[in-house]
Amino acid sequence: MKRPWAGQVEKPPEEHIPRHDSRNPLCPGNTRANGEVNPDYESTFLFENDFPALQPDAPDPGSDQHPLFQSKAARGVCKVMCFHPWSDVTLPLMNKQEVVKVINKWAELVEELGITYPWVQIFENKGAMMGCSNPHPHCQVWASNFLPNEPALSDRCQRAYYQKHGEPLLLQYAKQEAEKKERVVVESSDWLVVVPYWATWPYQTLLLPRQHVLRINDLTTEEREGLADIMKRLLTKYDNLFDISFPYSMGWHGAPTGPNLKEDNSHWQLHAHYYPPLLRSATVKKFMVGYEMLAQEQRDLTPEQAAEKLRNLPEEHYKTRENLEKGGGKEKEDGGK
Repeated sequence: MKRPWAGQVEKPPEEHIPRHDSRNPLCPGNTRANGEVNPDYESTFLFENDFPALQPDAPDPGSDQHPLFQSKAARGVCKVMCFHPWSDVTLPLMNKQEVVKVINKWAELVEELGITYPWVQIFENKGAMMGCSNPHPHCQVWASNFLPNEPALSDRCQRAYYQKHGEPLLLQYAKQEAEKKERVVVESSDWLVVVPYWATWPYQTLLLPRQHVLRINDLTTEEREGLADIMKRLLTKYDNLFDISFPYSMGWHGAPTGPNLKEDNSHWQLHAHYYPPLLRSATVKKFMVGYEMLAQEQRDLTPEQAAEKLRNLPEEHYKTRENLEKGGGKEKEDGGK
């Protein structure tokens, strides 16, 4: 963290994004790449990805004779979900009920796509630094006919722990972290956010329910309200760290679906991962290279240091403070409403 830096410096995120850009394919009323016109949506908006990585009718590659060369058809669907009609807001700047609508839509998608597909991956790439192609609050949802590598490993580890201890691994982990407090960032009666003990990225966090929950569609109305609140608190702290719209990749992991719905998945616990790339400032990110790629990940600061720094940040968004200082009241808070 203290070594002299003459390496790559990133361009700070754009702070003055137009509310509606006629060239942005995610905005209401605009035409997308496939010629379809977006409706004048006022809340969440879901559509089929115009450039899908997965397709339901992907051809079978056929069988290979040698065991080192094995392939199977990866089939599925890819969807894009806009959180809000305005391009100049993000989840921490939306009001609580707007975030609840996002959570409800996530739950609907897991319910709907999970009937057919074994895995439904909800993920958000926020910011140009994390590969976001258009500045508009949105996420993606990919449903696949196979269990991808990360959830497959998570499934094995959680299952092994449950068989040995008779309790979900992440439920016990949440209890331990809640008692220790040293890696807790924000918490409530239903939810806990920590910088995990095994964190690799500098300000990586893990979002967990305190009760046993298998999938996001299993959350009660009260738990969804609490999730909206804890997400706003966490993401506000992220933005306040360097006074920018903080980039990250995040995603939800829950019990597998499709044919797995008929099986006992008691070993699973719903959780979300946040992976932010920034390390020292808004313009210097963490590079996963060299030793990290060839040997093992190493940390630039401890989970406890990262958690303390995030925990001590204010929960009032820096843009709200700026507006108050300029005498503008709370015009941009809660989605500008």
